[in-house]
Amino acid sequence: MPRFEPKNPDFRRLATDTFVRQKAMRTLGFSIARMEPGEVDLAMDYSPALTQQNGFVHAGVITAGLDTACGIAAFTLMPAGSDILTVEFKTNLLAPASGTRFVFRAEVIKPGRTLTIAEARAFALRDGTEHLIATMTGTLMAMQRREATSTSEQALSPA
Repeated sequence: MPRFEPKNPDFRRLATDTFVRQKAMRTLGFSIARMEPGEVDLAMDYSPALTQQNGFVHAGVITAGLDTACGIAAFTLMPAGSDILTVEFKTNLLAPASGTRFVFRAEVIKPGRTLTIAEARAFALRDGTEHLIATMTGTLMAMQRREATSTSEQALSPA
């Protein structure tokens, strides 16, 4: 029996669509590996293009994965017509991000009508085992969905 019941029976399609619309996730090479109500695993392969000066995956990339995992986990419990926005998070970097693949596992701790609390853990895969490298606690806000506009579209719009 699932831990949470989704408010929208089409939650998988809508959460996947929300993830796909995040162009930053595509740029960084993230994908959805698993999704259940209130839970998600994202995955990303190692790329030297995402490293800092010592060859570890940059903390900003790790934080982006944790943040998005928390957001998608929360989104799976939102009603139809909702969208999700992070309002606060706390990240703990526990070990250097070195490995061949990275998994970002998030779960909702407390769903709410307006605010949802989620936690996520980032793991580096090395030698066939997962090594915990970072954690996050996030607060996410449900909001009414609106279409995104690009900065260039806003600049070209008449005032």
